Amino acid sequence: MIRIIDWQPAYQDAWKNLNIAWISKDYEVEQVDLDTLDYPEKYFINGGGAVLLAQRADTGEIVGTVALQPFGNGVLELAKMTVAENARGLKIGELLGIAALERARQLGAKRVFLLSNASKAYQAINLYFKLGFRCVALESNEFKRANIQMEIAV
Repeated sequence: MIRIIDWQPAYQDAWKNLNIAWISKDYEVEQVDLDTLDYPEKYFINGGGAVLLAQRADTGEIVGTVALQPFGNGVLELAKMTVAENARGLKIGELLGIAALERARQLGAKRVFLLSNASKAYQAINLYFKLGFRCVALESNEFKRANIQMEIAV
């Protein structure tokens, strides 16, 4: 069984390692990645966002992550969503996505957007469509790897 829990500093290593693993597999780890992974409280939590983690109930192992980064005016970015290689296929990404959108509503968000890569992250893109995200014009050059932007009204 998987439970979705809130960020705690004790999970820093799992948070960073899981994210570095997926980013470095197909992309360059950028400075913005390192900054946000090293200081999740500063970039996500303190400004009105959140970091959620997927935890195996039996072992306590962290097997997935997702973050909500605040951008003001009721806008949050869904970011750093990943599931450990050995836990894929268990619908953990979907659980994280649903929990993140619910948390966005609780935080008073009006809109959640995300940046992704349409050519390499097709499984993630399919999940985002399933969660209700739709493609919009790419407005950000925050990440070299991002070539698609999606958003959802919450």
